[in-house]
Amino acid sequence: MTKGGKKEPDIRLRLGQLSLENPVLLASGTCGYGNELFDLVDLRNLGAIVVKGISVEPRTGNPPPRIHETPCGLLNAIGLENVGIERFKTERLPWLQRHKIKTIVNILGNSVSEYEKMAACLDGLEGVHALEVNISCPNVKEGGAAFGIDPKTAAEVTTAVKRACSLPVIVKLSPNVTDICEIATAVEGAGADAVSLINTLIGMAIDIRGRRPVLGNVFGGLSGPAIRPVAVRMVWQVARTVSIPVIGIGGISTYRDAVEFLMAGASAIQVGTATLVDPGAPEKILHGLIDFMVRNNYSSLDELIIRD
Repeated sequence: MTKGGKKEPDIRLRLGQLSLENPVLLASGTCGYGNELFDLVDLRNLGAIVVKGISVEPRTGNPPPRIHETPCGLLNAIGLENVGIERFKTERLPWLQRHKIKTIVNILGNSVSEYEKMAACLDGLEGVHALEVNISCPNVKEGGAAFGIDPKTAAEVTTAVKRACSLPVIVKLSPNVTDICEIATAVEGAGADAVSLINTLIGMAIDIRGRRPVLGNVFGGLSGPAIRPVAVRMVWQVARTVSIPVIGIGGISTYRDAVEFLMAGASAIQVGTATLVDPGAPEKILHGLIDFMVRNNYSSLDELIIRD
């Protein structure tokens, strides 16, 4: 296949045993369960979608207000609202199966056993191609600290999920740690097939007239272009620390942003907040990436990586 007289680059990739046609994915929490965006963007043209995080039981989420726009970013405190695993399997997954959309399911839990149960429930289901493990959740049995801030608990969750299923396992890393490379090394050692980073940064906004926090939950997760430099730095560090694939996330709005992450060492990228602004952004990013590679004579994604 040629583009403008030049051969199109090979943008296929593998994440463990998961084969993807291209490196542009939709980030969890920003594309719902897929059907919400289907009239606006053809999800089948993308590498995969990562559906909204799923827990054992349904969750109602945090009290409103739950979203607040900031300069170059978005604070959200949705609170992991979701339909629960059983309703996902009976109500949401069939639609994804019918449209043959490559699907990565984001899972979450409040204990290691909940993560293990989630993985076992999803293992072997048609249309579920991989799991993304959200370790930014509170470990209720250990005082509420997030699993992802401690190498030991991060590894325990990874081990449990790998034990419970045969699916490729991607562990989503939190940036709210002292050393993200230490966490990445721990989950790689526990068997993770890939890591995705970064999750949102913890932030807050105050209503100066009302003299109170803007968000009903007080704190929220900051996403969008404001966090991109932090995310690129962390991807660069982690890609030079682990040997498993790295998926870059954080403020990707244009193909230039995607190229930054790929040059930093990412094998793929996820588009999140930009999709809320422009549902067509992921496809535009994909086409822009291909055009960039053609113009600059890159024949594969691997050639984009800066090797020092």
